[in-house]
Amino acid sequence: MVVSTIPIYHGRIGTVEFSSFTRQVLGGRWFSLFASFLVMTSAGAFYLYSHFSKDIKETLQCDQTTLNKIGFYKDIGSNIDIFSVLLVEIAPSWVLLVICSAVNFIGYFKIWQGVVGKIVQPSVEYFCFYIAMGGNSQILANSVVLVTCVRNFPERRGVILGLLKGFLGLGAAVLSQIYLAIYGHDTKSLILFIAWFPSLITLIFAFSIKEVKIVKHPHEFRVFIQFLCITLILAMFIIVLTIIQRIVQFDQSAHIIVMIAIMGLLILPLFIAIREEMVRWNLNKMTKFEKCQTSASIISYSSSTLQHSRNSDLSNIFNKPERGDDYTILQGFFSIDMLLICLTMSIGIGSSLTAMDNLGQIGESQGYSAESINAIVTIISIFNFLGRIFSGFVSEILLEQYKFPRPLMLTLTLLVSCIGYLLVAFPFNNSLYIASILIGFAFGSQVLLDITVISEIFGLKHYAIFYNIAQLSCPIGTYVLNVLVAGKLYDKEVKTWIDSSEYKCHGEQCYKDSFTILTGMSLLGAAISLILVKRTREFYRGDIYRKFREDMDSLREEVELYSLDVRQNEDESVHVHKEVTIFKK
Repeated sequence: MVVSTIPIYHGRIGTVEFSSFTRQVLGGRWFSLFASFLVMTSAGAFYLYSHFSKDIKETLQCDQTTLNKIGFYKDIGSNIDIFSVLLVEIAPSWVLLVICSAVNFIGYFKIWQGVVGKIVQPSVEYFCFYIAMGGNSQILANSVVLVTCVRNFPERRGVILGLLKGFLGLGAAVLSQIYLAIYGHDTKSLILFIAWFPSLITLIFAFSIKEVKIVKHPHEFRVFIQFLCITLILAMFIIVLTIIQRIVQFDQSAHIIVMIAIMGLLILPLFIAIREEMVRWNLNKMTKFEKCQTSASIISYSSSTLQHSRNSDLSNIFNKPERGDDYTILQGFFSIDMLLICLTMSIGIGSSLTAMDNLGQIGESQGYSAESINAIVTIISIFNFLGRIFSGFVSEILLEQYKFPRPLMLTLTLLVSCIGYLLVAFPFNNSLYIASILIGFAFGSQVLLDITVISEIFGLKHYAIFYNIAQLSCPIGTYVLNVLVAGKLYDKEVKTWIDSSEYKCHGEQCYKDSFTILTGMSLLGAAISLILVKRTREFYRGDIYRKFREDMDSLREEVELYSLDVRQNEDESVHVHKEVTIFKK
C-alpha cells in the first residue's frame, strides 16, 4: 500500500528562507525594542553614583557641599544636552549611539584615573567636568531610545515608556550584580566597569535601534504584558538575591552564577521578538494582509507633517493646536502646560535626586553598615523600576477604561514621596529601608508620567526637543535642593562635632532639616500638578490616541480572516489526504 502525503508549511520556515527571516528579525521593530531594553539597562549606571561617591570624597578630601556640587554636575550632564536635541531630528540614531558610547567611556574612565591616582592631584573641576560628560551619555541614550520606540509604538506610549524607563531604573541593580561577579567589592573598579560595559552594549546595538515602518498589531498589549512578566521576574529575582546576600556571604563563583542567571533573564525578550516576527512572516504571505499593512503604515506621520507645515509660521506661536496634535517648537516652549510640567519636574525630580544622591551619607550618618547601604541602594533601584512599570501600565489601563488622567496620578506619586522624606527626617529602626522603597517608587513614577504626558499633549513630531526642554528644569531643582539645602545643612551639622576633620556627620539630625524642606517642596509640586490636572481634564476624557487607532478594526478583521483561511486550508488539506489515501487503496 502506498500512501501519498502532501507537506504543509504553515508557520514553518525552510532553509532557503532562513536568511531572509533573520534579516527581517534584525531589522524589525521588535528586535529594536529588545535592543532598546539592553541599552536602557546599561544606561542605569547613572544611578550608581552613590556607590562610588565616597571614593571621590576621599580623593579630594572635601566636604559634603563640594561632593554635592559634583553630584549636581552629574545631574546637569544627564539633563542638559543641546547637542542631541539638534542631531536627533536630522542624524541617524546609530550616529548618536556611537557618540553616546564614546562619551560614556571617556567620562567615567577619566574619573577612574583620578580616583586610583593615575592623575596627580585631580581638582574638583576635573571631576565636575568628567562626571557631567559621563552623565551626558545617559540622556543621549534616553533621547534616541525613547523617541525611536515611541514612534515605533505610538498607540501604547505609557506602556512602552514604562518598560523602557523600568529597565533604566533596574539597570543599577543589574549592573551592580555583574560588577560583583567581575571585580568583587572594589568600588573604584566599579567606576572602570561603568566606563567600558555600558559603552560596549551601546556600541553592539547601535545599528539595531532605528525607526521601523509601523505595522499595526491587533494584540500588541498582550505582547507588552509578556515583556512585563519577564521584567517582574527579573526584579523579584534581584530582590530575593539582595535579601540572601545580606544573610549569606557570596564568593566569586556564586556571583558569577548570579550574573549568568541575570543575563539569561535579560535575553528572554529576544525570543518574544522572534516569535512576533514569525507571526508577521506568515501573515505577510497573505496578499490581502500586505495591502492592509501598506495602508496602515501610511498613517504614521502624515497628519503630523501637515500639522507641522500649517503651524510653522512664527505668527502662530500663540495660536496653539488642540492638545494631542503636533505643536511646533515655539508653541510648545511658550505653552502654560509646558511651564507647569517643568515646575513639577524641577521640584519633584529635584527632590528625589537629592535623596538618592545622598543615600550613602544618609545611611552612614544613621549608623547603617556598608552591606546595608549597598542593599538600600539596590532596593531604591528596584522600586525605581517598579514605579516606572506600575505607572506606565496602570496609568494606561486607568486612562483607557476609566479616563483617569495621568497628571492626577503624578500628583499622587508626589504625595507618596513626601512620606519617604519624612521617614528620613524622623527615622526609627530600619526606617531607611521603607524610605528607600517609597522614594524609589515615587521617583520612577514621576519620571515616567512626566515624559508620557509631554508626548500626549505636544505630539510626537518634536518629542525629543520637548522632552529635553522639560529635562532642563531638573538640574535647577537639584542644585537648589541638593547643593544649597542638603549640602549646606549637612556641613553645618558637621561643624558642631568636636572632630570635624573627617567631614562626616553622625546622627539623625544630619538630614532632619533638609528632608523636612524636601517634604514641603514636594507638597508644593503636588499643588502645581493639580493645576495641570484641571487644565487637561477635558483632553483626557476624550480618545487621545484617536488618530493612531484608525484602521485597527479593519486590520483585526483581516487577521481573523487569515486565521479562518488557515484553518480552512488545513481542513481541505486533510480532506485531500483522505481522498488520496482511499484512491491509492
